[in-house]
Amino acid sequence: MSDELGVGMVGYAFMGAAHSQAWRNAHRFFDLPLTPRMAAIGGRDRDAVGAAAARFGWAAAETDWRALVARDDVQLVDICTPGSSHADIALAALAAGKHVLCEKPLANSVDEARGMVEAAAAAEAAGVRAMVGFNYRRVPAVELARRFIAAGRIGAVRHVRAVYLQDWIVDPEFPLVWRLVADQAGSGALGDIASHIVDLAQHVVGDRIAAVSGLLETFVEERPLPGASSGLAAGAGQGRGRVTVDDAALFVARFAGGAVGSFEATRMATGRKNGLRLEVNGERGSLAFDLERLNELELFDAADEADAQGFRRILVTEPTHPWMDAWWPPGHTIGWEHTFVHQVRDLVSDVADGRAPSPSFADGLQVQLVLDAVARSARLREWVELTPV
Repeated sequence: MSDELGVGMVGYAFMGAAHSQAWRNAHRFFDLPLTPRMAAIGGRDRDAVGAAAARFGWAAAETDWRALVARDDVQLVDICTPGSSHADIALAALAAGKHVLCEKPLANSVDEARGMVEAAAAAEAAGVRAMVGFNYRRVPAVELARRFIAAGRIGAVRHVRAVYLQDWIVDPEFPLVWRLVADQAGSGALGDIASHIVDLAQHVVGDRIAAVSGLLETFVEERPLPGASSGLAAGAGQGRGRVTVDDAALFVARFAGGAVGSFEATRMATGRKNGLRLEVNGERGSLAFDLERLNELELFDAADEADAQGFRRILVTEPTHPWMDAWWPPGHTIGWEHTFVHQVRDLVSDVADGRAPSPSFADGLQVQLVLDAVARSARLREWVELTPV
């Protein structure tokens, strides 16, 4: 095996920028068994993708993702496109024997996700690896919480409480971008941000969601059409179009192990920019994480003396904490972008060592099943049970 791993990335916008800095920097801080080589970046607009290649450090640019997948210098394909194209790109890459990193949610439908899981399982037999990109798993404080729960630190889990609050579409004159169109995005807040807290809750608790009762709401049903540069149809830019996804998603859930949960995801929470919070209550304690205080984990231990009880702050910056030995001295914090570096570190190590990466495409399918069940529950106005992956 070469000591390099050629990477081709499809997509160059928000997630493309985040992934690019991770591919560029991971081997500079972690001792990786393979050095990522940024071989090519793909996008439909020749000028825009060329500019992205120069800015982010990619060696070449392609305007057809099929050409990128076929390149001999690409051994791993990173998919940072709207959900409508995830399945096509991933299936082609796996069939070509290329490792795959696919941004969440895995697909726009359960059927697409199942097909991707089947293709990943077939490719795994030939040594090809596939991972879905739930980057919040790679927050050190989140991983520390998972380890505490797995070790029984808070006892049996009883309640899970998760919210993800944003406000970027509060203005009814905000344009009808692709994330507000079901054909491209699949769903709205449900797939965009609820997928994160669903995966996070299941991962941290170590249990799957077994049944849901949900509510979806669209507050602004029409928006101005954006210009053609937005990625929508050429000629757009005049008039208004219909919003075909949810603005907010709320649901309660039962976990297979008996815990209950509440979940709220909205892009209409005025004043909240990226407010993700997860709290887990157990029989002997509680844990709480807030993304706006990314380097901290709150722990309540019911075994403490009554006059000393209370949530304590753990500053997760020690070299013994997950991934932190690669960064700065204790007390020097890291940021959101580091989660993508950690993701690259783990994926490259898994590829080199022949391990199945986590989260797997099967994990992505499990999240997709929850999202689908919430949508069905909202439509039917009744509880929906999930069939295990």
